Amino acid sequence: MPLRLPSLAAPLLALLLAGPALAQPAQAQPGQSQPAPAEDDGPVPPEPALSAPQPPDLTRPPEPGRTVPQPALPLARGMEALPGGGWRLTGPLARGRVDAPSQIALAGIARWLAQQTQGRVTLIAQVAGPEEDVSLARRDSLDHGRAIRRALEQAGLDVTRIDIRPLGRTEERRDAIELLPPSARQKQSQSRP
Repeated sequence: MPLRLPSLAAPLLALLLAGPALAQPAQAQPGQSQPAPAEDDGPVPPEPALSAPQPPDLTRPPEPGRTVPQPALPLARGMEALPGGGWRLTGPLARGRVDAPSQIALAGIARWLAQQTQGRVTLIAQVAGPEEDVSLARRDSLDHGRAIRRALEQAGLDVTRIDIRPLGRTEERRDAIELLPPSARQKQSQSRP
C-alpha cells in the first residue's frame, strides 16, 4: 500500500530533504555576475549581560499551588474520593493491610501524584482504639500510615514528598486514613483557624 501524505506534508517533506542543498551558497558560473554583498549595518550590538538570579522574597507568604483536577481513577474496596480532593481509606486498608487490588489503586494514585502535582502529600491516620492507651493508639496510626506510604513509594511517589500525621484515636472512633494531595492539603490548612 503506498504511503499517502496530507497535501501540506509533501511540500514540507521536500523542503526538509532539500534543506542542506538550500543552505549552501550558490556557486557563480563562469560569465555570470556575482550578487552584490549585503550592506553592513554596522557593528552587532553586544548581548545583554546576564544578571545573577534574585533570591526568593521570604517576606511574602507562599503563593498557593495550582489546583489540579482530581482524576477519576479506579478505586479498590475501602477507598473513596473526597469531595475537596484526595481519598479516604477505610477498613483493612486503613489498618495498613494492602492487598493486590488496593496496591493497584494506590499505584495509580501515586503515579498521578508524582506526574501531576508538586508539593507534599499528607496521610492523616486515625484508629478506632485502644481507648485506654493514647500512646499506643498514636503509634498504631503511625504504623498504618507508614504502610500506605510504602505502597505509594513503591509505585513511584518520592518518599520525601509524603507526610504522615498520626492522630491516634479520635472522636470518630474509626480506622481511617485520608490521603490528601498538595491542593487539598492547602485547602484544609486554610480552613483551619
